[in-house]
Amino acid sequence: MLDLNTCPCSGGTLDRLVQPAILVILMDGPLHGYRVAERIGELPGFGSQKPDKSGVYRFLKAMEGKGLLASSWDVSDGGPAKRTYQITPSGEACLGKWITTLDDYRKSITDLLRLARRSTQGQASS
Repeated sequence: MLDLNTCPCSGGTLDRLVQPAILVILMDGPLHGYRVAERIGELPGFGSQKPDKSGVYRFLKAMEGKGLLASSWDVSDGGPAKRTYQITPSGEACLGKWITTLDDYRKSITDLLRLARRSTQGQASS
């Protein structure tokens, strides 16, 4: 039997939104990867779900490889060194493109939601 709490229909798998979320978060300034992961869980649309931290680190590394982010080692607190990430000019340009893409998603989701509601209303009256 399908568990609707773990099904993608629950909205718990929003991997596609992790990249723009990271870019938005880093627009406020550099952060350690752990703090980036925490902040993602605080954003609207993620339902206060704690993201998989190893997955976030994979995104950070991939985004750095594409030139969207830069990182450096922070050794200032006397503890173990921590990698700090910051957005690059290419990352800022990418975020600008994401704004357009997300707006297009929103419009498509609104249209799909309208059709889904209409189709289920028709089923209820049958």
